[in-house]
Amino acid sequence: MTSTATRPLFDAEARRLLRFGKRSRVPGGFGWLADDGSVDASRGIQLWITGRMTHCFALGHLLGETGGPEGTGGPESPESPDCLALAEHGVAALLDGPLHDREAGAWRSRVTPEGAPVAGPLVSYDHSFVILAAASALLAQVPRAGELLEAGLEAFERLWWDDDAGMVVDSRSPETLEVDPYRGANANMHTVEALLGAYAATGRRLNLERALRITSRICEQFEAHDFRLPEHYDESWSPLLDYNRDIPADAFRPFGSTIGHWLEWSRLMVEVRTACAREGLGCPAGLDVIPQHMYRKALLEGWGPDGQPGFVYTVDFDGRPVVGQRMYWVLCEAIGAAETLRESTGDTSYDLDVDMFAAWARTYLIERPGEWREELDSQNRPASGTWSGKPDIYHALQAMLIGALPVAPSFADGILRRTGARQ
Repeated sequence: MTSTATRPLFDAEARRLLRFGKRSRVPGGFGWLADDGSVDASRGIQLWITGRMTHCFALGHLLGETGGPEGTGGPESPESPDCLALAEHGVAALLDGPLHDREAGAWRSRVTPEGAPVAGPLVSYDHSFVILAAASALLAQVPRAGELLEAGLEAFERLWWDDDAGMVVDSRSPETLEVDPYRGANANMHTVEALLGAYAATGRRLNLERALRITSRICEQFEAHDFRLPEHYDESWSPLLDYNRDIPADAFRPFGSTIGHWLEWSRLMVEVRTACAREGLGCPAGLDVIPQHMYRKALLEGWGPDGQPGFVYTVDFDGRPVVGQRMYWVLCEAIGAAETLRESTGDTSYDLDVDMFAAWARTYLIERPGEWREELDSQNRPASGTWSGKPDIYHALQAMLIGALPVAPSFADGILRRTGARQ
């Protein structure tokens, strides 16, 4: 359990984040929030945001968060719908809304506010959040969540899973379904999260086995590159270490190695290992040691190497900082990794790190209760070089919740285990 100094802040922020996120509801799903909490219509309706927010509201429902003032369970009002209503809206939007191309059996990455398709490839990263949303909603008993999960897993099997590689491909042409030769670790990371969620929701061992295959290959890449994970690969899964050198601060494909992903993978590795132990599946020996090592290396090379507190965005393959901006999601994943490692190892010294991260968030990231700045510059001043606005609450909400949960395949499963609804 998070230290007594920090747990009350996290509990309160979880409720406040859900309240702030409620503003994102739009007819076709959930919109990108601007700095002031209004929907930024210029961004359209994006699949990854709609999936993430549906997942978040399913968690909110499991937590008992309803409508009313301050999210305390007061009477529902049109201004403050309860989390169940919002999760239902998200599931319905993902099934029946303009993001879902039923004829193609796939999801568009973006549509206009009016619902018109925006040209672009089909993207596995975005599709992973359909599965995650459906899995969390199914455990939260949201109507039609099972239908959405089956559709998401069918698309995953048909479009994204490469059984020979034991990984997912990154994108396809919507017209021809031709596979782009680029392969990315990021899409596979979020696929692991989605498959763990699907495993927790359905009990289907195949989902866990595939999550393990992806994670095992990523372990090999960590070990082969001095524990600095290459993010970008060609179609034969050979690393592209110079990829995007000319645009190093790209939001989804930055040059170098991404500190936040070291932290995110360390949490996911523990979750995979724990689920496999319960299921009787053997795991690579590296899963016993790499999570702790990656966490410590992220602190060593990522936290304040330029003399200012906070995690840099990326480093090169010699461990030198490349992009010094501080992204809020990296700090959130540091909290998630530390909380998970404390829970799995019993080492309470991780709480000291969490307290440090919480203090930094209060000083620099939390603009107002429930409203987290997306990006800071290298001097910890608000910035918008890579991101703008406050697109969604996914990373922050999970960071606020995880320290109160047992290690579990998914956040929804962890909430149910904490309450005794699951064993």
